Amino acid sequence: MAMTQGLIAGFSPGRARAAGEEGRGKFAVVALIGLIELFKCNLRPFGLISQGVDADGLGQATKFFSREMEIMRKGAATRREIIEKAAPIFNKKGFEGASLSDLMEATGLEKGGIYRHFESKEQLAEEAFDYAWNLAMERRMAGTETIDNSVDRLKQIVRNFLEKREGLVPGGCPLLNTAVESDDGNAALRSKAKRAMTGLLARLESIVEDGKKRGEIKGTVKTEKVAMLIASTLEGSLMVNRLREKDTAIRVAVQHLEEYLESGVRAT
Repeated sequence: MAMTQGLIAGFSPGRARAAGEEGRGKFAVVALIGLIELFKCNLRPFGLISQGVDADGLGQATKFFSREMEIMRKGAATRREIIEKAAPIFNKKGFEGASLSDLMEATGLEKGGIYRHFESKEQLAEEAFDYAWNLAMERRMAGTETIDNSVDRLKQIVRNFLEKREGLVPGGCPLLNTAVESDDGNAALRSKAKRAMTGLLARLESIVEDGKKRGEIKGTVKTEKVAMLIASTLEGSLMVNRLREKDTAIRVAVQHLEEYLESGVRAT
């Protein structure tokens, strides 16, 4: 309690403003800690005055914390909006091809407005990839949580590659795009792409292993092989689609994988 009293008694919005943005954040945390401690002890501000806590200081801390939380909330919303608007630029043009003017036009912000929220173009590109890939994974896994049979879950994922393309970040598959562009380029983005592929394979492998344990998938099939075949066939067909400017390849891939999962994977 003595620590809490000291935090509140020493609080001053003027000191926070003088300390700059970093100081503002620290003082907001101080205010939060003080308020949390008060409520944890189930004490009321008026009951603490006699114990040496400045009621005016508590009031200022409360107001300051509320203002800072609102600023932080708006800052987070702006940051999210920048990522969402920048994602299609990076997904279409790549890291090297996306210019500052492209990003400024897409976000409606000046250079300073963008880099107030990001340390560099690379950081923005990395977070834009995460946003685009998470959205892609949500679409590709859509509906699988309600399917009990593991083979049917795999078939749903396969169909989602074809049927759940609406609402994705424009520009195609972010994993394919980033993997190709960063092959001899940006190491951080290449690492992101590798982790994304590892995550996709792990998700598929988990479904296969679960199916083998439940007797839904043949015990003789190799888990890694099934996952790799699904991922590589689908991602490869997306590349062919782009080059041929038609979706014939993905349709052929989906049909082939569905037949394979029925004849070569499902337990009889």
